[in-house]
Amino acid sequence: MRQIVLDTETTGLEPSHGHRIIEIGCVELLNRRITGGTFHRYLNPERDIDAGALAVHGISRESLADQPRFAEIADALLEFLEGAEIVAHNASFDVGFLDAELERCGRALKLAERCPVLDTLVLAREMHPGQRNNLDALCKRYNVDNTGRELHGALLDARILAEVYLAMTGGQAALELAALEPGAGSLAEQPVRPAGPLKVLPASAAELREHEQMLAVIGKASGGKCLWPSSAPAERRS
Repeated sequence: MRQIVLDTETTGLEPSHGHRIIEIGCVELLNRRITGGTFHRYLNPERDIDAGALAVHGISRESLADQPRFAEIADALLEFLEGAEIVAHNASFDVGFLDAELERCGRALKLAERCPVLDTLVLAREMHPGQRNNLDALCKRYNVDNTGRELHGALLDARILAEVYLAMTGGQAALELAALEPGAGSLAEQPVRPAGPLKVLPASAAELREHEQMLAVIGKASGGKCLWPSSAPAERRS
C-alpha cells in the first residue's frame, strides 16, 4: 500500500479569498515504511503573504521571487501522488488549497477524485475525544521528536506527521527505524534472546478487547486492509 503524507504552507487561511500555496512537502510510505521518497517545492504565490501566516512559517514573499509557479509543478506533483492514498492533518485545509490551485491551472478534477484522502485530525479525534489533537500535542502523546519545529515547514511537518501516523496506527515502522539508528549496531550485533523455553502469558479479556479496538482503528485507517482479523485462526481471534 502506497501512501503520501502531505502538508502545505500558504499565504493565508482562505483559498476563496485568493490565498495561494507557497510550499508543498510530501513523504512517501510504502507498506507502512518510510521509503525516503519525497516531493518538495517552494512556490511563487504572486501575491503578498498575510502577517499571521508569515508568523507561522517565516517564509517571505521576497524569498519566493525566483521559485516556480504552481502551474509549473502541477504535473510533477500529480505524477508523484498517482496511485497513492493521501494522509494529511486537517486534510480539508490542504486539499482545499490544492483543489483551488489545480482549478486555477485548468485541472477540473478535484484531488479527492484522484486519490483517497485520510485525515489524521479526524482519526485523532476519534481515538482521543475531548483532548488536544494538533500535531504538537500528538508528538508529545506518541513521543515523536519535534524539537526542530520552531516554525512550520511543509516537508518538516510531513515528516513529523508520517511518524505520528505510524505511531497512532501501530508504530511497527518506528520500531524498525529505531533499530537502524547510528550506534545501534547491525542486526547481527543486536542482543539475542536467551536459550530455553519462553514463558507464554495469555492476554486478559480486557487486553483482547483493547486489541480488537485497535484493529478496528487500523482497519479504518488502512481502508479495510488490516490483515490480522481475516488471516488469524479463529481460536486466536475468539
